[in-house]
Amino acid sequence: MWNFLFGQASLRNRVGIYSFARFDARFYGEEPPKDWRRIVLLRSCKVLAHETGHMFGIHHCTFYRCVMNGSNHELELDAQPLHLCPIDLRKLYYSTGFDVIEHHRRLLEFSKTHGFDKEARWLEARVQHVTAP
Repeated sequence: MWNFLFGQASLRNRVGIYSFARFDARFYGEEPPKDWRRIVLLRSCKVLAHETGHMFGIHHCTFYRCVMNGSNHELELDAQPLHLCPIDLRKLYYSTGFDVIEHHRRLLEFSKTHGFDKEARWLEARVQHVTAP
C-alpha cells in the first residue's frame, strides 16, 4: 500500500490524480519558509507536468534529467527540472503536434514570472539555441 504519493496517473486510461497538501509546511503544523508560495507552485507544476506526461503515455525517463524522472521524496522532486528531455519532448510532440518553440517561450515567460530562475536560464539558452540562424 502506498503511504505517500505526489500523484498517480494511468498510462492506459489517461486519468490522473495529484495532491499538493504535503507541499505546504502547515500540513505538518510547521511554519512555512519565506518563499513557500514559489516552492509549492514549482513542486506542483512538476507533479502536474509529470503526471500529465503519463496520461500522454510517457513512462519514467532514464535517459536525461527530465520532469519525467521518477521521484520518491521532495529532494528528488526538487532536483528534477520542470522541462522534458529531448526524447520525451519528441514523444509529446508526436502525440499532439504542438509548436515546440512556442511551448518553450511560454514556459520561459511563466518561469520568469514566478521566479523559477534555474528553469528560466535553461529555457532561455534552449530558445536561443533552437532559433539561432
